[in-house]
Amino acid sequence: MASPTATSGLAPVNGIELGYQVFGEGDPLILLHGGFGSVEMFGPNVDALAAGRQVIGVDLQSHGRSPAADRPMRFETMADDIAALISHLGLEKADVMGFSLGGGVALRTAIQHPSLVRWLVLVSTPIRRSGSYPEMEAAMASMGPEVAEPMKQSPMYEVYQRIAPRVDDWPVLVKQLTSLLNHDYDWTDEARGLSMPVLIVAGDADGLPPRHAVEFFELLGGGQRDASWDRSGMTQHRLAILPGATHYDINVAPALATTVAAFLDQG
Repeated sequence: MASPTATSGLAPVNGIELGYQVFGEGDPLILLHGGFGSVEMFGPNVDALAAGRQVIGVDLQSHGRSPAADRPMRFETMADDIAALISHLGLEKADVMGFSLGGGVALRTAIQHPSLVRWLVLVSTPIRRSGSYPEMEAAMASMGPEVAEPMKQSPMYEVYQRIAPRVDDWPVLVKQLTSLLNHDYDWTDEARGLSMPVLIVAGDADGLPPRHAVEFFELLGGGQRDASWDRSGMTQHRLAILPGATHYDINVAPALATTVAAFLDQG
């Protein structure tokens, strides 16, 4: 688990409040968790990333320390929240890293507010809803507000119970997120225009097939030719497929922090 934070707070953004925690010092990295989670979802990787930079772990709309918001949950509005948070914290720009749900928010932040995102890291992040395996897509489609009660047996609820401002708002989070998970999207054309360096990370046993991560990499111009001895054939973008990593443990895999830090340290 991450070390005690130097700073934590609630940021007023776009009519809601976002809980955030700050770890370490240096260039800022906004860290966005997966669905039903919080910054705790990254486990020891928070400390590992904060060893060389300032990590700002954000709890997304209605998640974790962020009070339940009275509005629909959409990737686009949550991306606007992150942009507003960057400004609220007085940052000119920041690196942004997201996993799963947080990856979608990070990607939308880069698409909608490119001037605020220095480098972008996307972990287990499809560029369209159909980019995941069919069974993963079907599982998301089958979820609705009724799963709030059985999900109280999950590790995500155990953390939520400890950190949420009002634990009784758990059904609000579940209703908002399961509605989002049934919302179709395809950001292929918009993602093609990303100008900042992008690291795409997926596990070889992830919820999206490795070929989708490769497709995303190629969309950005990567993997089109031999790099050549002088690396002149490379783009600024990078692709990492982590061996033995699933959608349920890639977020805490030590190789994730090592891979991300090596990418960001280039800048």
